[in-house]
Amino acid sequence: MDTLTLEPDAVCWSYDGEWLRIEAHGRDGLRLRASIYPQHDQPAGALLPSDDSAAVVARDGNIARITNGRIVAEVDLQGRVRFLSGDGRVLLEEKWRQRDTVTKYWTIGEPETRKISALALSGREFKPLHGGTSRITVRFEAKTGERLFGMGQYQQPNLDLAGCSLELAQRNSQASVPFVVSSDGYGLLWNSPAVGEACFAANGMRWTSDAARTVDYWITAGDTPAEILHNYAAVTGTVPMMPDYATGLWQCKLRYRTQDELLDVARDYHLRGIPLAVIVADFFHWPIQGDWRFDPREWPDPAAMTAELAAMGTALMVSVWPTVDPRSENYAEMAERGYLVNTKRGIDIHQDFLGNTRFIDTTHPGARAFVWDVAKRNYRDNGVKLFWLDEAEPEFSAYDFDTYRYHAGDVQEVGNAYPLHYAQAFHDGLKTDGETEIVSLVRCAWAGSQRYGALVWSGDIQSSFDSMRNQLSAGLNMGLAGIPWWTTDIGGFHGGHVDDPAFHELLVRWFQWAVFSPILRMHGHRDPITPPEVPFRDGIAQCDTGAGNELWSFGDDVYAILRRYAALRERLRPYIGDLMRAAHERGDPLMRTMFYQYPADPRCWTINDQYMFGPDILVAPILAAGATARSVYLPDGDWIDPWTGDRLKGGDTIERDAALDRIPVFVRADAAVIDAFADTNDE
Repeated sequence: MDTLTLEPDAVCWSYDGEWLRIEAHGRDGLRLRASIYPQHDQPAGALLPSDDSAAVVARDGNIARITNGRIVAEVDLQGRVRFLSGDGRVLLEEKWRQRDTVTKYWTIGEPETRKISALALSGREFKPLHGGTSRITVRFEAKTGERLFGMGQYQQPNLDLAGCSLELAQRNSQASVPFVVSSDGYGLLWNSPAVGEACFAANGMRWTSDAARTVDYWITAGDTPAEILHNYAAVTGTVPMMPDYATGLWQCKLRYRTQDELLDVARDYHLRGIPLAVIVADFFHWPIQGDWRFDPREWPDPAAMTAELAAMGTALMVSVWPTVDPRSENYAEMAERGYLVNTKRGIDIHQDFLGNTRFIDTTHPGARAFVWDVAKRNYRDNGVKLFWLDEAEPEFSAYDFDTYRYHAGDVQEVGNAYPLHYAQAFHDGLKTDGETEIVSLVRCAWAGSQRYGALVWSGDIQSSFDSMRNQLSAGLNMGLAGIPWWTTDIGGFHGGHVDDPAFHELLVRWFQWAVFSPILRMHGHRDPITPPEVPFRDGIAQCDTGAGNELWSFGDDVYAILRRYAALRERLRPYIGDLMRAAHERGDPLMRTMFYQYPADPRCWTINDQYMFGPDILVAPILAAGATARSVYLPDGDWIDPWTGDRLKGGDTIERDAALDRIPVFVRADAAVIDAFADTNDE
């Protein structure tokens, strides 16, 4: 029996109830699906429809082959797969270790044997579970010297992920975006929202889904990381165009308690002559979780507030939590309609922070429409167009993923897509309401979140230099995973006393670095913390608030530095606008690894503590307490130190001083953006 069949744009294999299909999808891209369950319409996952392909399908003896641009897939009679570049170089090859002697399937017509083994390991493995799913494992052969990047946001300093094991699950400060970019010229999207693991070990790559019906991944080839990322963006979507105003300074803290307090801060920025793009009304401005409206006792006139802010050139962003207290005015209707997450055992309580709550089920189209309808009535119709979608993982009090069930399926099978649908709810609602510039601050993401205007921040991180170091790798890998809009809480979220000199140093270094990131955003829960005046009101737990977190909250010396860098950010905005357009049109990250901009320079592939902010600015953050100098590698070409005016030749590593008021930055000598630095030292 012949197990291989050809279609106009696909090659297929089937045997004993198992099937495999590889089809062209996008530019230089192929999508592979395989299962032991009957074929039916498969979910698109993160992929958009695509007809941008001109596949060539052929049969050569025992091998079926599909070519789409610069990528080729081959399948043999046993269903084993490998991928090659257009010039025949192996990009990725399934790892099989079987007992039987078989014909070497890559060498046509030659009776060689291939990797005979008693291990009985398969390249694709299905372990059936109750409920019609399987634990799925896909194995690939190891590649010596390969470097791997992307995969989203993990709290670790590793930029190169080779040797790492990564949980495919969403947590507070962890965003699983399963797209990996290889130094060997390919990118792979694990197109499954299932909880699982990606293991990039020295003895092979392994992807696991804890519960799924189908192996589903997409692979592309390119000569440079930029080409790979452009191909990926074309099939998963790009960010909208960032509103011009939003590239300025954002002000936030945990938390402004009243309308008057928030307006006083905005007025102070205005009087000081510091442009303020956005100010944020953080959580617990509501009567109770799940009401999604301002409590009129502290926030009596939201429409007047947004109007006054707009007159000062500042937009209001409002925090939305997906938690619903049973005492909320919306709980009964949402529960009746099935719009809340359910548990498979135990009681329906998902989080116990200042109340026992359930999460909205963002995978339910009706739930998304319901929440937007409430948000529109209570926020949007009062002038709010920016939303902070917190708790977007969602943050279960117990991360026991096998406990919870969504409308779309058990969390083990579909859970990682929750933040994507959360962003989708507000994107679709705003778009229907006529908004054309859509950006939502979201605490998590999955592949494709970018197309819904998700500006991802790195969660509730510690105020420490170690944490800052982790965020640099997180931001760079998020960009390589196709999420170009990314930001952090400047200074970290947990901790940081406003009078502590050690924290002042951290804050200054973090702020300097954040000037050269997609969004410059102050946020944190600063010490000393003020408890609520009463712990309960109307039987509802009340939230504490942190100390001041404005630029002037840390003393005159810190204020002078922060104000100078905020002014620099203002002058950089035209350059940043160009970078935002490149992200919108092609998917280019704003923060770029050195090898992204200089892929032909081998040294750039080994650097993990400096980066390019767009094509023209090289940034070398200070990442350790007490450091006043550091080494910097300058690629070939002429560079200018904007602080001194020195002209430097690239191609070597240099040592550079870095006093507290100075971050090592270098600008390409022919770049117009050098003019933005002209007044920096005079302010």
